[in-house]
Amino acid sequence: MRALAPGELEHSRECGLTKVLTVGVDSGSNTTKVAVMRNGTIIGSGVTFTGYSAEKSWKRLLEDVLSDLGVDMSSVGRIVSTGYGRNVVGIADKAITEITCHAAGAHFLDSSIRSIIDVGGQDSKFIALDGNGRVENFAMNDKCAAGTGRFLEVMARALEVDLDKFGEISLQSENPARISSLCTVFAESEVVSLISKGESRENIIAGIHEAIASRITSMINRVGVRCPVLMAGGVAKNIGVVKALERELGADIKVLETAQVNGAIGAAVLAAAIEG
Repeated sequence: MRALAPGELEHSRECGLTKVLTVGVDSGSNTTKVAVMRNGTIIGSGVTFTGYSAEKSWKRLLEDVLSDLGVDMSSVGRIVSTGYGRNVVGIADKAITEITCHAAGAHFLDSSIRSIIDVGGQDSKFIALDGNGRVENFAMNDKCAAGTGRFLEVMARALEVDLDKFGEISLQSENPARISSLCTVFAESEVVSLISKGESRENIIAGIHEAIASRITSMINRVGVRCPVLMAGGVAKNIGVVKALERELGADIKVLETAQVNGAIGAAVLAAAIEG
């Protein structure tokens, strides 16, 4: 996100406009995200690992993002929190579910979007929107980490591959391996077995992505896909998962640079709508 230039910030202070800054804090199980809005424009954002203390994570990240913008908390008008740890953000004016915030973020960034796939650290969601960006229906997998960011982290460790390289490596596969289980424990055992049989990393990783796509598609089918489709969450950065999902769904999936902070953006947008 573009931060305000020094001249713009100085003009904002003179006009008193920094008082209209709104903030969205998305406190997730794996990562914490912050987005800052000013007069209808997202002017800054950041991501950090949540770690042991969700409270310390969002406080530190918010301070860093505001500092980069050359402002402090005195310039913030409203704050909305969302995510797994939304109730930990004690200074928030309101705590709103991830479903609503992702819908608001997606509609703000692209009003044509009708479906959102959000795959985070510990759960996955599918959200269907109406023409006004309101949630019409949704489905969630929050009972198991199968197919989520955490699952991919475990698979990356088993394969001794940097998770950031997973997507590109999988695209080199010509014959994806079959992964029959998405239970993290059993899938890891399957991967170890495939390694011992001499299966290539690219085929194993491609097989993992196909298994994840199949599971997510089963969740999506409970609601019904509507195009255009946007993918949000950290896993959206994995091109292998995105391509596998496109094949399963038979539809193109839009991934924005802001995919990981979509929920925080939506929270900032909703914060701007709070009266008073």
